[in-house]
Amino acid sequence: MTPHRITALFAAALLAAGVPATADAGTRLADVRVLAHFDRAAGQAAESIAPEPGGGAVVGMIPARQVVRVAPDGAVRVLVTMPLPPDGGGTTPVVGTPVVTGVARSDRGDVYFLYSAGQGGLTGIWQIRAGTPRLVVPLPADTMPNALVIDSDRFLVTDSAGGRIWQAPLRGGAASVWSADPALAPHGFFGANGLKVHDGAVWASNSDRGTIVRIPLTGGPAEVRATGLAGIDDFDFTGRGDEILAAINQDSKLVRVGADGSAETLLDAGDGMQGTTAVVVRGSRVYVTNGANLVGDDSNLLVARLRR
Repeated sequence: MTPHRITALFAAALLAAGVPATADAGTRLADVRVLAHFDRAAGQAAESIAPEPGGGAVVGMIPARQVVRVAPDGAVRVLVTMPLPPDGGGTTPVVGTPVVTGVARSDRGDVYFLYSAGQGGLTGIWQIRAGTPRLVVPLPADTMPNALVIDSDRFLVTDSAGGRIWQAPLRGGAASVWSADPALAPHGFFGANGLKVHDGAVWASNSDRGTIVRIPLTGGPAEVRATGLAGIDDFDFTGRGDEILAAINQDSKLVRVGADGSAETLLDAGDGMQGTTAVVVRGSRVYVTNGANLVGDDSNLLVARLRR
C-alpha cells in the first residue's frame, strides 16, 4: 500500500471517529479503472485526450502517428494514421520522429489534432472529416506543436521546441504567435507543453522547468503559479477554483496541485502509472493517459471519479 493511500485511510478513520479535519484535504479520486489498453509495441503511446459524449474519448498516439477513438465500452478504433514525410521525419524538432500530439473536439463534434513532422505542409493543425485528414492551420517546420485547445473561435497551441503559444482562427488559416514569454522557453528539451484556458487566463506547463504559469487573456507577463513539477506534461482544473490535476510523465504519477502551488501525489507507479502523459476533467469524471514512453509497456486510458 502506498504512503498516500495510508494517509487517506488514516484521515478517513479520524472522520469516522468524529475528529474534525484541520485542513481541506482537497480533491480525491475513486473508482480508478483502465478503460482501454493500447498496442505500445505498434507505437501507440497514448498522449492527449478529447472526451466525447457518453463516456468515450479521442486520443492522440505517438509515435504511431494516429488518432484513435475509444468507445464507452473500451473498444478502440483507429480514425487516421498520418503519412511519413518523404525524408522520414528525422528533422522533426526535439524528438526526431513524426508524432501526433494534441487532440481537441469542437462543440459541434469536429475532431482536430496536431501533427509534427519537421516539414512545412505537414506540421500543423489537422481536421478529420469523413475519415480523411486535412490541414487547416499550417505551422512552421521548426515548431513542435504539443497541446491543442479550442478557445471560442480560435485555436491555441503550445510549441514545445520554440517555447511559444500560437493562435489561429477556428475556421482555419494563418497562425500567429500569441505569447513568447520567457517562462514558456525550454531549458534543454521541452518547454511549453500542457495548455488550458481558465478564469480569464491561459495556463501552460513547462516540462523542463517543472512549472505551471498563468498568462492573462488580455496579455502581459506570465505568472508562475506552481514549481517543483519536473517532467510535467498535461494538466487540468478540478472545478475547485485553481486546484489542478497534473500528469508527471517523468515520474509516472498524477498529482494534485493546490491553489497555493503545493503538490500531493494521488496516483503513482504503484497504481499502474507508466509515463503519465495527459489528464482531462469533465464534471466528476477524470480521464488519464499513460504513454509508457519512458518506462513500462502498458499504454492505456484510465477513468476515475472525482471526490471533491
